[in-house]
Amino acid sequence: MDTTKSKIRCLVVDDEPLAVKLISSHIQQIDAMEIVASCKNALQALDILRKEPVDLMFLDIHMPQISGLDFLRSLTHPPKVILTTAYREYALEGFELDVVDYLLKPISFERFLKSVNKYFERMERPLLFHAEARPFPEDDFIMIRDNKTHFKILLKDILYIEAFGEYMKIHTSGKVHLSRETMHEMEEKLPHAHFLRIHKSFLVPVQKITAFTAFSVYIQEQEIPVGRSYKDTVSKVLAG
Repeated sequence: MDTTKSKIRCLVVDDEPLAVKLISSHIQQIDAMEIVASCKNALQALDILRKEPVDLMFLDIHMPQISGLDFLRSLTHPPKVILTTAYREYALEGFELDVVDYLLKPISFERFLKSVNKYFERMERPLLFHAEARPFPEDDFIMIRDNKTHFKILLKDILYIEAFGEYMKIHTSGKVHLSRETMHEMEEKLPHAHFLRIHKSFLVPVQKITAFTAFSVYIQEQEIPVGRSYKDTVSKVLAG
């Protein structure tokens, strides 16, 4: 990894503590980024911007005192901005302000990464992503329910996870487990730094990928398809 470039300094502005926690968690998954500060309103954000250099601001639209859009309009030299909101109708107005992207809550890591990639592309910097180089901690695990039995599955044993109707198939080296969960629920269980969504029906541990093309990844001898809408993210994460 190229360590000569400084990290992207991020400011999170949102009056919802859970939203701040989620966005901060996403930022911490990417080695090339760091959190300068988080705050709950525009006045606090303005104070931070006066004191600290900020490269990228994650800005909520609906906040007390002054909205995120009005705050952005008030800045003479704003940093790059990714808007965050639960309301779709402000997208056009946001892009007229030349924001990098517009994220709808709740924000998945996959969608967050796509926004961050847009920032890096605009700044002509490569995205540095740390997941592929880090082994799983030996004892990290998830619990799943297979029929009436609960199973403990070590993360290091998972080869890939596949949607199967109303169930999820967890493929391990010794067995395939069925669990009645959604893909979203499974994603929430797994550490984002280690697992990558490559298709609407497939989650894979980055560490187990042995080869990839524009259309598929390989885990041992198993070829797994890459969905069309996931190609750019998969390529950037794996190619580095």
